[in-house]
Amino acid sequence: MVDLSIAEGNLVLHVRGADQLWALKSTLEIPLHHIAGVRADPSSARGWWHGIRMPGTQIPGILTAGTFYQHGQRVFWDVHNPDRTIVIDLRDERYNELIVEVANPEAAVKLVEPYCQGNSG
Repeated sequence: MVDLSIAEGNLVLHVRGADQLWALKSTLEIPLHHIAGVRADPSSARGWWHGIRMPGTQIPGILTAGTFYQHGQRVFWDVHNPDRTIVIDLRDERYNELIVEVANPEAAVKLVEPYCQGNSG
C-alpha cells in the first residue's frame, strides 16, 4: 500500500512497510505536470498476469509490487487488495502508469485529480 501527498510541486508516493522490500522502492516523486489522469480501477489489478517483472515481486492473488513491463509500457505496481486500487497515468516519466493500493481510493482520486493534465479517467 502507498500513502499519497502533494509537496513542492510533486505527487509523492510513500511505499509502506514490507512493500518497500517487495517493490524495491520506498518513495516515488512525480512532478504534478506529468500526471495525465487518475482513476479508481479495481479491474486493473485483478487477474494473475501483470507483465514481466523488472525488478519486482508477484505472488498471484496476494501481491504485485515493483516495476513491470506490460503491453510495451513500464508500470509501477504496489497492490495487495484490488478493491483499493487506483491507476495514475503519466507522461514524460520513467513509468507510464502507477497502479497502487491506497487506503481510500475515492479520497486519493480527489487529491490527485485537480493536477491532471489530460483526460484518462
